[in-house]
Amino acid sequence: MHLGAADSQRLYNYRVAMPSIRASESLEIAAPSHVVYDIIADYREGHPRILPPEYFGRLDVEAGGRGAGTKIRFEMKAFGRTSVSTATVTEPDPGRELLETLETGIRTTFLVESLPGDSSRVTITTSYTKPGLRGWVDRLLAPGYLRRVYRAELALLARVATHRVRAA
Repeated sequence: MHLGAADSQRLYNYRVAMPSIRASESLEIAAPSHVVYDIIADYREGHPRILPPEYFGRLDVEAGGRGAGTKIRFEMKAFGRTSVSTATVTEPDPGRELLETLETGIRTTFLVESLPGDSSRVTITTSYTKPGLRGWVDRLLAPGYLRRVYRAELALLARVATHRVRAA
């Protein structure tokens, strides 16, 4: 069977194209940005408290524990499966932006912005590419799923942060 140039190009594009997957969710939280950021960056006490149990299992700190240089291993529940991943934490903008990079190249950013009146806006964004058919399936299913996860995570973060502010 001989493929024409257009058919050959479509087949090539299908094989090598890597769909870009991106999901993001934001929430305004009635707590100062430094309080919110401290909770997110603290992988021993703070961060585990904001992980919704319906989506996450264990979170173990393998190195560090606060902000840049931290290495974590965690369980995530998705589509009837529990997967274990490892990530390295960096702080592209310390006190404002924290980045978890998984061994697979998946990147999740926590951006904390100061708002007037001792409030903050937190945005969680995940982005990655995945080749082939699995990439196209992820592009259809992952963003909606991740947004649900992030809404639940941000709601817990808001509770923990406002409780911390009230207790201070």
